[in-house]
Amino acid sequence: MELRPDLRQSATAAAVQRGACRLLRLSGFATVTEFTLVSGRRADIFALGRDGEIWIVEIKSSIEDFRADHKWNDYRDFCDKLYFAIPQTLDPVIIPEAAGLIVADAYGADIQRQPEPHPLHASRRKAVTLQFARAAALRLHSLYDPEAEAL
Repeated sequence: MELRPDLRQSATAAAVQRGACRLLRLSGFATVTEFTLVSGRRADIFALGRDGEIWIVEIKSSIEDFRADHKWNDYRDFCDKLYFAIPQTLDPVIIPEAAGLIVADAYGADIQRQPEPHPLHASRRKAVTLQFARAAALRLHSLYDPEAEAL
């Protein structure tokens, strides 16, 4: 099976996404990228831990990308921890102190700063966990049956 590349993002953002997802997997998280929340916002990386902990990682590939996007605060209602993932070439000083910081390239990543935790309410956790499971299962199905997407 060949994965189709996501052409909506820059090469830098794709590399940061890959490295951050590798870090998350090594840390025991399962990830779904470009995950649409019930609010309509789309999280760059949505990560579900073995214990049910939920992280959202917002990717910023440049200072212009960061300045143009003010929706990141909306993600707090859907995760226990919110991180920004940036390339090594971006100055981390622009990232708000309340958020975690991940520095990544295409091969891996490091958590440079932990965010302020804000535990989800149990009912919200259940709802987004079910949404995550459905999204992951539907994506897996589309890999082995691409024509099913048209149904």
